[in-house]
Amino acid sequence: MPDMPQTSLGVALIGTGFMGKCHAMAWNNVATVFGGARPRLEILCDADAGQAEAFAAQFGFDRAMTDWRAAVADPRVDVVSITTPNGLHRAMADAALEAGKHVWLEKPMALTLSDAEAMAGLALARPDQRTLLGYNYLRNPSFRAAQAMIARGEIGDLRSFRGVHDEDYSADPALPWSWRMTHEGGGLGALGDLGCHLVSQMLALMGPVAELTAMTQIAIPERPSPEGMRRVENEDSALALLRFGSGAQGSFATSRVARGRKCRLQWEVHGSDGTIVFDQENMNELWVHRAGEPGFTRHLSGPEQPGFAAFCPAPGHNFGFNEQKVIEARDLCAAISGAAPAGPDFAAGLEIERIIHAMAASGGQPVSLGDAT
Repeated sequence: MPDMPQTSLGVALIGTGFMGKCHAMAWNNVATVFGGARPRLEILCDADAGQAEAFAAQFGFDRAMTDWRAAVADPRVDVVSITTPNGLHRAMADAALEAGKHVWLEKPMALTLSDAEAMAGLALARPDQRTLLGYNYLRNPSFRAAQAMIARGEIGDLRSFRGVHDEDYSADPALPWSWRMTHEGGGLGALGDLGCHLVSQMLALMGPVAELTAMTQIAIPERPSPEGMRRVENEDSALALLRFGSGAQGSFATSRVARGRKCRLQWEVHGSDGTIVFDQENMNELWVHRAGEPGFTRHLSGPEQPGFAAFCPAPGHNFGFNEQKVIEARDLCAAISGAAPAGPDFAAGLEIERIIHAMAASGGQPVSLGDAT
């Protein structure tokens, strides 16, 4: 387990939504769970002054403000958590990096591929500043166990990957239009909200993608708004076929309009000697088949897996979504303290962005990912 910093880090958190609360809980709990110096919660920033004040008081931040530029420039701040709408990601991350801060940014990295390239370039020019993107599902002990099984060769040579990330938060056609459904405010649709999570896991399990063919769909082309019906600009769903640099093949699907699905981040990896199956809706278990066995064996999360024991010493006691964010905060703090860089950083995040933007642009035609082979 990486060493935690012994010097307290000053934190600024921008945003008070779902992920803002996740980051606030992670910053409050990271030293409690993993030791080291407790972060100093310096600034809570939100566009709504009342909301900023209330959130700062609730989570123990020293100050509340509405000016995010002042927050990232503050000399008492060492690391900036950015949990704002997608359209603000680049401006805030760039400003934080230029101010000499470390950055923890929620996905997707940016609205456009060119923005992501610029952000990765800016981070590369500042090697002493750490960046981390919020792909928290990579911190699940079950996922880490699957990675370890594959690395040890327990299922042999990798042959194929099948992955799905479906939810139904946009399935109701009466759901009002929002910024999430525009290129200017949201960027990509299901690919940027959900599919990027599946890509992050796919790359970690299978290695780089060499080529893909994809198609997207806008299932509900218009949404109601106070001004009348407004057009949906980005995709509700996407499907892709892939070839990895190793020669293995893959299939990929994501949808924000899949009725009944809440967080079906499901994948299976087929190897020459076995298969591993995972589903985020049952995030504390893996199903593993090995050649010669009659079927699959259920593997429960437990303290033998990295990260789990820091929260609970007993097997079968479930790990959760917010614990993943605490591990993410731990990895970032350790990287700032001198451990190996946490991932995905902005360089690795750019590879995820290249894949999802290639899927969006494919239109059913093959797209080469260049250096992957």
